[in-house]
Amino acid sequence: MLRLEGDELTVEELISKDSSEAFWREYLDLDRDYGAIKKKIATGSRVMEDVISYGSGIRILKQAPWEATLSFIISQNNNIPRIKKNIRQLSELFGEKIGEYEGTAWYNVPSPQVLAGLTTEELAPVKLGYRARYIIESAQCVAEKGEEVLREDLDSLCGVGPKVANCIRLFGLQKFDSFPIDVWIKRFMTEVLDVSDTREMKKYAHEHFGIYGGIAQQYMFYFMREKGYN
Repeated sequence: MLRLEGDELTVEELISKDSSEAFWREYLDLDRDYGAIKKKIATGSRVMEDVISYGSGIRILKQAPWEATLSFIISQNNNIPRIKKNIRQLSELFGEKIGEYEGTAWYNVPSPQVLAGLTTEELAPVKLGYRARYIIESAQCVAEKGEEVLREDLDSLCGVGPKVANCIRLFGLQKFDSFPIDVWIKRFMTEVLDVSDTREMKKYAHEHFGIYGGIAQQYMFYFMREKGYN
């Protein structure tokens, strides 16, 4: 369990969960020079300087590829509280117990091998709706071909469109040039940067942010969702 108090980050381990400081430094991307990255993506723009300043502590988590894939498939047309609930229920029903915290048991996300053998009826208690089929068929693909399919042929997975694929590449594969375009990014780029065509948004990200497009996207997303730009 992570807790931030001022500038101090405290890690409280789950019972029986043995992870080192090195694990958390890598997972939270603490050793990357975000100061240098901010300078590159600010591009001398007052707007981007404001956006970056507002989200100055943002880091790109280094999630496991399958965990990121599962999470973002569930995220489609969904809200954050429900996404968290879906993942928690899915893990409790089909994942493996990894430890306890303050009397509550915690479980990892189910492996593709486990989910590949389930039916939509068995997933019904999680209330995933149409996403249940996406999860099962994607799990079957990964179980058959291995996780390399996530790196080499991600778009072939069931229910994985351009936005979800870019999210998986960013958080699960650390492809920082990935630039997910959702409703918040569209709103920001249309209202603030005067770029309204999706293809032009991709071009703008490539030209202005280069290999750090995904990091710039996170600053923009957080700023627009939390504050908005006037």
